Parts: sequence; structure tokens; C-alpha cells
Amino acid sequence: MSTLDIKRENGKIFCPLTNSRHIETPEEKVRQEYIKILVEDYGYSLDQMAQEIKVNNSQRGQGKARADIVVWKSKQDKIESKAAFIVVECKAENVRIREEDYYQGYNYASWAGASFFVTTNEKETKYFNVDKEYLPKELVEVVAIPTAEEALNDKKVKDILSKTKTFTRDDFTKVLRTCHNIIRNNDKLSPEAAFDEISKILFMKIKYEREQRGAKVFTKNEFVEKEKWFEKEIRPSLKGTPKDLPYMQFLFYNTKEEFKDDQLFEENEIIKIRQNSFEQILEKLETYNLSDTQDDVKGIAFEQFLGTTFRGELGQYFTPRTIVDFMTHILDPKENETVCDPTCGSGGFLIKAFEYMREQIEDDIKTAKAKLRTEIEGDNYENLSEKEQLAINERIEVMQSTLNNELDTQLEGSRMYNLSRNCIYGTDANPRMARTSKMNMIMHGDGHGGVHHHDGLLNVNGIFEERFDVILTNPPFGARIDKSQKITEADKFTDEALIAKYKTKYGKAYENALKQVNDNIGKSLLSLYDVGSMSGLTEVLFMERCLRLLKKGGRMGMVLPEGVLNTSNLQKIREYFEGKAKIILICSIPQDVFIAAGATVKPSLVFFKRFTKEEELQYLGAKTRAEKEIRKKYIGQIKALQEKIATEKAKKLKVKALIVTAERELRGLEKAIIEEAKQLTKEYFDYEIPIAMVEDAGITSTGAVSAGNQLPTLQDEYKEYRITNKLWEESNSCISYTINHEGKIIRNSDGEEVELKW
Repeated sequence: MSTLDIKRENGKIFCPLTNSRHIETPEEKVRQEYIKILVEDYGYSLDQMAQEIKVNNSQRGQGKARADIVVWKSKQDKIESKAAFIVVECKAENVRIREEDYYQGYNYASWAGASFFVTTNEKETKYFNVDKEYLPKELVEVVAIPTAEEALNDKKVKDILSKTKTFTRDDFTKVLRTCHNIIRNNDKLSPEAAFDEISKILFMKIKYEREQRGAKVFTKNEFVEKEKWFEKEIRPSLKGTPKDLPYMQFLFYNTKEEFKDDQLFEENEIIKIRQNSFEQILEKLETYNLSDTQDDVKGIAFEQFLGTTFRGELGQYFTPRTIVDFMTHILDPKENETVCDPTCGSGGFLIKAFEYMREQIEDDIKTAKAKLRTEIEGDNYENLSEKEQLAINERIEVMQSTLNNELDTQLEGSRMYNLSRNCIYGTDANPRMARTSKMNMIMHGDGHGGVHHHDGLLNVNGIFEERFDVILTNPPFGARIDKSQKITEADKFTDEALIAKYKTKYGKAYENALKQVNDNIGKSLLSLYDVGSMSGLTEVLFMERCLRLLKKGGRMGMVLPEGVLNTSNLQKIREYFEGKAKIILICSIPQDVFIAAGATVKPSLVFFKRFTKEEELQYLGAKTRAEKEIRKKYIGQIKALQEKIATEKAKKLKVKALIVTAERELRGLEKAIIEEAKQLTKEYFDYEIPIAMVEDAGITSTGAVSAGNQLPTLQDEYKEYRITNKLWEESNSCISYTINHEGKIIRNSDGEEVELKW
């Protein structure tokens, strides 16, 4: 194939398609680099391409816009002004492209009759199928564009157009399984140990990709080359522990340091597979960019891999996706709210909450872009000169780029940075599951920093009392915590650097949180909880734990055994929670949902809202009033017994048996008053408890997806009910954006104005 040299001189770049020199703007640089790719990698000739083609589209705001690069199937097609084949839109290298930014270019492609639309910022290139029959409602991403030779073969073009990006999801899942098998076959490790080794390599890959800002790195060939360079140039100058490590272990050592604050790996943890296995896995993974937080394909693929591997070989238990989706929609977490799962497992609830809030932010940004675009264009755009329109289009690109930065999880101060760093928290007592949850979160777009390997009943990092707006969890069922289980020195958090960091972040509240463990060394774990004196069941303890973690007015959803709601020996437990929170929904689901996961207990989905301060006072008032009224019924008997006891005690010759009997009767009356008052309290503190029975929750007893899932309909009905009855205060997460007189974008939230200076 031909080669094409890019010529630069005095800040200008030669553009062969116009046979002239242009100022080398960031966009022009990307355009000329992509023209080179089209020539050298795809075989297209310059005489079948053009740049900056005017698009006389009838849509408002695009009347005299230009397509960056247009490619025809042949030189003759271009001469005869036939339909274009490929339209390419170029963005500056630092502009993170979002889906809503594609539509203008996609409309160019539709107008030009093209089959493919490409968008590139050099680091990230995406390809789309152009459906000429419809205006774009949803962009269909495909895996490639044809070469010049393939462009002339209609069958090959049709085949490429049909290969949508969704196919890569299954490919990635298969690759992960292949990697798992490589380790099991080459290194003879157990399924669990093989999975751990894959996790280490995935974390290593993510670390080095992030350092290279998403570029394709950490390949087998790069590893082999870098190893030679490392041994020759770097190893001799190293000091300390890394000096003695093989290159593969040296890379993992650096990865452990990178994720040290997350406490993912033990200090002495190493890679436990042969180097040839390591290199084989790098080769299998090299086509995937794991640090691309835009790509949800890899997250879903990783989740599929988890599901089949863990259920089939590791025996772990997962909450089905249909249940996770339903519970998250019911509680409706909003941007800036904090979410926790103290028994997070593989992170299903945390991922869904993260995605749910991320979608709200993305929708806000999309709306803001449309509003500001209209504002920038004004009412007279169509009548402006071409030069004036181009100036306006440049302002629109700057606006879009600035707002796109709000969606960057790595950019401090952005809305997604806040969501990733400050809103998602979880713990799991199993180190493998905690690590898996973190990896799963990263695969779905980050937000992993608040996940810890830790006992969910004890405080850690930002997970402590009255911290959370929303709790979503599926606690362990049926296990018991023995009275002999003590809080020990090993439970203390001793990392002084992290303690200082958390004190700065959370203030006095964090110092108090540490006391939960530090002031109770040697005491029973059960003694930390009010219900610990009534039951040692893990689900009961986690109910209280979650209630304590909630802010006043916070809400939580839990998967619980149905027995918690109706077993007589847990009556006192239920009464305890009735005095702390409102039950806002009980949803009975089929046992089939969890049979595939090996569970035998029939579950219910139970949703609570912790009392607000006002509700606490209302409940206390109702309880006091009820006890007063019931006491009136027994006041005569109480006074008689009190007088009897006082008279007997005043005698010189006391009859102790009479006193003991009277005191026993008095205590019995007090208990009777409390018991009778409970029912009356419910009448005075009365509220509706919605109860739903679902026959199909989207999962069969074999774990397959069922066709008649009733949960989506129920969540829509409940949303309407919840809003109508004002079950909790509706927070408005939308942030408004305006443009000031200097043309800068202002973010306005709660009356505060912040100029965006990314």
C-alpha cells in the first residue's frame, strides 16, 4: 500500500487534499493523521477523498457546516458527485467524544448518502453504521470500516455493516475464559487461584494503560522488549526489594504500590504463574483497552465471566441482575447521594447504583449541550456568513469539550470525579470478593475507591454511622455470630497515613467512627448491636448495621429471608425496627430466583426508610400517648399493688412472700401495659405498607432469563405511588449551565456559580 508523509513547517501543516498549507490546529493535526491512516492502512487514494466538504443540510444549525473528511468508493464516484461512502468527523486530541456529539457528523453522513460514519480524536476512533432510512435515534457502533479493496465488494461491505460492537462483548467474555483455562492448564491452579491471577494481570494492565492515557500498551511484544531494556538499563540502578524481582514481578510490585490505599493485595503477594502463561494472557488481552471508561462492553463481559466462573466453579452467590435493577430503581439514588453495600460481594448493587447516577449526569450534560447550542447559535444562524457560522461552530465545539470534561472520572472537580470518589462505598469480608468488586467497578467505569476488604459490621474508611442516603444489600442468610466472637487488636485500623487522610476528609465523625473498634477491644461483637442480645443471626445484625449507617430519612433495600417478616421468635426484632424506620415496600418474589445460585430459603425484598427527626418525635409521641392510655386501664390495680407492697414493707414483721408476689404481679402489669401499648402505638403512628407478590422476577430456577418479568411494571407503579404520597423528599440533581458575557461556561448549583476551567 502507499505511504504518505506529513509535512510541517513554521506552525503549518500541508494538506494534500487541498494542496495547500493550513495552520496546524489540534483538529487539523488529527485530520491529517487520519488521512494518512486511510491511505496507508486502508488503501484509499487521495483522489477518492476530500476534506471540508460543505453540507447543505436543511436541519437548523447545520445549514453550511462542513464534513471533515469524505471518502468515495472510487475516484469516478467522486468526479460524478455520487453518494459518499465514508464520512469522518475529527476532534482535537484532548476532546473526549460523547455520543451526543456524534449526531451532527452522523447527519452529514446521512445527507451524503454514506454507509459509514467515523469519529476520531486520534486516541479513540469509533465506527458507525449509517441507516439512511431514518434520522438517528440510536447510533449503531460497528467494529470496523472496509479497506479500499473491500469497499468494492458489496457482500463484504454488508458483512462489515452487520458486525455491530455488541459482538465484542461475547468475544471479551470468551477471552477471559481462555485466560482462565491457560492458567489452569499450564500452572495447574485451582479455579479460585486461577481467577486471582487473572485479577492481578487485569489490575496491572489498567495501571499501565492509565499511565499511557489509554494508548494500546501492555502487549506481549512490548513486555518482551521492555524486559530486555529493563534488565540492561534500569535493573543495575535499582535499590531495595524491586532490584531482586524478575521483570514480571517488578511490574506487579509497582501495581501493588499503585493500589496500596485500596488494600487490594497482601504486602508479600506475588504473581504465581509461569512467565510463558503471563505472556500468553497478555497476547489474548492486548486488543482490549481496559482503561476506556466509555466502553460498557467490557464491564458487561466481565460480569458474564464472573457469573459463569463463580457460579460454575467457585460456588459463590450472586444477586440476579433483574433483582439488582429493580431494587435500585425503587430507591432511586440521586447525584451527590452516598450509597453503600456492607456485604457487596462482586459489586452488583454498587455497579448499578453507579451506572444509575452516572446516567442522570449524562442526561443533564446532554440537555445542557442542546440548550447552550441553541443559545450560542441564536435566532439568526442561517442568515450569517460562512465565516460567522464557522466561528459559532468553534464555540460550540469548545462548549461540548468543556461539558464533556464533567464526565471524566479522572478529572478533579468534575461531576463524575465526585461520583467516583465520594459516593460509592462497600465492604466484603472475603478478600477475593472485595478485589473482584473493585475490578468489576473499574470495568464498568470506575468508582471503586470506596470498596474494602473488611468485616461489614465494623467501620472502615467512610463507612460509619449516619453517613449514607441509600443502602442496597443482600446480606448473608442463616449464619450465626457466636457470643464468644470478640473484637480483637487485629480488627483495629492502624495505617496512620490513611487515618490522617480520612480524618481530613470526614472530620470529627471519622474519629468517633474509629472508637467503635478501638474502645471495644475484648468485647463481644454482638455487644455492639442492640439486637445482639436478641439474636445472633447475620441477617438480623446487618439489618441494624444498615439502619445505623443510614442518615436520618435515608432509605435502604435488603434481600431478606421471608421468615424475618413472619416468624414468631423474631417478633421482638421486628418491633425494634418498627421503632426506628418505616417499611416502605415489601415484595415477595419466587424462590426460583435464587435456586440456581444454590439458595434454599424463600426471599423477600424489603425496603425501609429510617425515621427523620420529625418522625422520631412523632413515633415517640405515639408511643408515650399509647402507654399513658393503656396505663389508665390498670391504674387501680397498680395503685393497689403499690400500696400493698408499701404497707407490708412498713410492718415490723414483714411477710416476704407477700412482697415478692406483689412485686411480681406489678412487673407483669408493666409488661402487659407495654405489650398492649404496642398495638395502640401502631394505630397512632399509622402508615400504609405496600405489599406486592411477584410470580415472575425475570429468572427461572435454572438461572435462565424468563420472558414475563413483572418487576419493571411494578417499579413504574411504585414510582408513581411514591411521588404521589411524597414518601421521601425529591431532590433535584440537575445542575444548570449558563454562558457569561466573556463566553465562559458557568456551572450553577444551589445558587453557587463555578466557572469551568478544564
